[in-house]
Amino acid sequence: MTTQQNVSALPAEVPGDLRMARRLWPFLLASTVSLIPFTVFGMYLVPISEAAGGSVAEIGGLRGLGGLAALAVGVLLAPLMDRVPRELVAAGGLALLGISAALGAVGNVFALAAFCLLIGASTSILAPSIGAAAADRFASPAAAGRAATLVSATTSAMAMLAAPVLAVPGLIWGWRGNLLAAAVIALALSAAFFTRGRGRKAPITKGARMSYLATYRELARIPGAVPLLAVAMLRTAAFMGYLAYLAAFYDEKFELAPGWFALVWSLSGASFFVGNLLAGRYLATERAGLTPERMLLVGITVALLAVSAFYFSPTLPLTLLLTALMGASHATVAACVTTLLVRHSGDLRGSALSVNAAGMSLGTFVGAAVGGVGLGLGGYPGTAITFAGITLVAVLCALRVRSALR
Repeated sequence: MTTQQNVSALPAEVPGDLRMARRLWPFLLASTVSLIPFTVFGMYLVPISEAAGGSVAEIGGLRGLGGLAALAVGVLLAPLMDRVPRELVAAGGLALLGISAALGAVGNVFALAAFCLLIGASTSILAPSIGAAAADRFASPAAAGRAATLVSATTSAMAMLAAPVLAVPGLIWGWRGNLLAAAVIALALSAAFFTRGRGRKAPITKGARMSYLATYRELARIPGAVPLLAVAMLRTAAFMGYLAYLAAFYDEKFELAPGWFALVWSLSGASFFVGNLLAGRYLATERAGLTPERMLLVGITVALLAVSAFYFSPTLPLTLLLTALMGASHATVAACVTTLLVRHSGDLRGSALSVNAAGMSLGTFVGAAVGGVGLGLGGYPGTAITFAGITLVAVLCALRVRSALR
């Protein structure tokens, strides 16, 4: 009877996703807008390169500036994330996003370089602040964790849908119009968040304020936080490195034309979105059988098996199945990382999520770089060994997380 009462009490403690979305819609909208400028940059890279007077390789390479900016700003500002009301931090990130989108519309090389730098900086501010702010809207750890994963699930959904959604208005006003529209929306949202945040208090008040370096020391003392952040960085390196060479692999092994590969990319994006959404919802139920740390270990183990088999798959259907499994398993791990950070970081959850975002930015660079080394030295078997090795280290870190949280 007690178990039945506990189960029946869960829906009241953790609202349904639609009910949560109605309460969190400003944060979900902000997470959606954050992806538009870089999506436009990727979609219209050829005409943007022509307008800037550079080659596709030269202009496309500017995207790396965004990753470097995200890493630097995420690390430098992490201890400050919880000393200002979350909405004001989000307002600053949105304002920076709007300015960068407007700069991108100028279209010359210098404006595009500034665009990439500011986009990276703005997303490293915006993503952790809206995730933490969404979590703050709910008192229970389970509901707070679900709120944060709902924001990340919305982001992954937009990553999958942004290109087709932006294609229609792009036919009317082109890539510059899309960037200017993104700038207007971001600046309007920034003003709204600023208005909402003026009367709120910072999570860490003056009386409880700790020094800049002490914030990092407190983060390190959170049970399982260090190996958990390592899992996030390593799994990002393995997954983003795998995605960087996915089109080339399908082209070489199965001679898949770009049009058909778009369906493969959609399969990967859809599996990631569904995996993130369902895993986050399951974790919110707080079932004893599969705790977040156990699900983390299961998810990263499945990812290890999937990447080990992917590059040696003999048939297209099996390869597609492994592609979907890779997306779903990595999405599960991402949901577990976010849930555990939010639940165990308390008032420092903004700082924890900021460090996590910076680590994932570093993982993106590392994954593409070491994947290229593996490919150059040993072909796709070398790539498989590289990504499997990275994921194996993540499995060992997940074991440390489980041990720490016992």
